[in-house]
Amino acid sequence: QLQLVESGGGLVQPGGSLNLSCTPSGFSLTYYAIGWFRQAPGKEREGVACISSTGRSAEYEDSAKGRFTISKDNDKNTAYLQMNSLKPEDTAVYFCAAEPSGLCSPPLRYKYWGQGTQVTVSS
Repeated sequence: QLQLVESGGGLVQPGGSLNLSCTPSGFSLTYYAIGWFRQAPGKEREGVACISSTGRSAEYEDSAKGRFTISKDNDKNTAYLQMNSLKPEDTAVYFCAAEPSGLCSPPLRYKYWGQGTQVTVSS
């Protein structure tokens, strides 16, 4: 079964950092763009960041700019979301997804999704 698996979530204090990982099962990420999305309780899913298949292009949601960094290591077949200066409003389930065109795209174009990893920012 082709799927993505996220890891690295957890409980962190405000101002802390987490590094989320996204690893595929059964396929290579080489030709896929990777997006990170999040969904907080009672809110709609929103895009956080995306990176093109080559890693040369990345985009960020406004609240993530300057605090989050998305990266992709095709040799390790893993994508990452480094999150620094975390705030309570960053609390959500974080999902990674793979888009087959290799370009950052709207959520409906992402073909494979993970089950999500919980990030809780609280003192």
